[in-house]
Amino acid sequence: MASTTIDHYLRVGGNEVALDPEGYLVELSDWSPAVAECLAEQEGIALTPEHWEVIGVLRAFYARYEQAPAMRPLVKAVGRELGPEKGRSIHLMRLFPGSPAKVSARLAGLPKPANCL
Repeated sequence: MASTTIDHYLRVGGNEVALDPEGYLVELSDWSPAVAECLAEQEGIALTPEHWEVIGVLRAFYARYEQAPAMRPLVKAVGRELGPEKGRSIHLMRLFPGSPAKVSARLAGLPKPANCL
């Protein structure tokens, strides 16, 4: 079993959730909507229903493929599930500035995508 470095903890409703040095959950089972809200706050993001739609797509993708999608598969999955207008890079950049694949995976409680192109 690989060792994961715990960098810090996120306080969520009296509980401590371990994060790795890049801010991803050490234990994926620690994820909850409240954890997502706290992680989003750290990113300067106020989660809207559009964010939650994408988080839902990501969590379903992970449940099916056991990996967080990189940018291209993320765009494709969002487009397939939420329609072509939402399945565009520009839409995801607006919701999850910086690196949409990394930021959205972190908020969805998933591991860092292997390739974020």
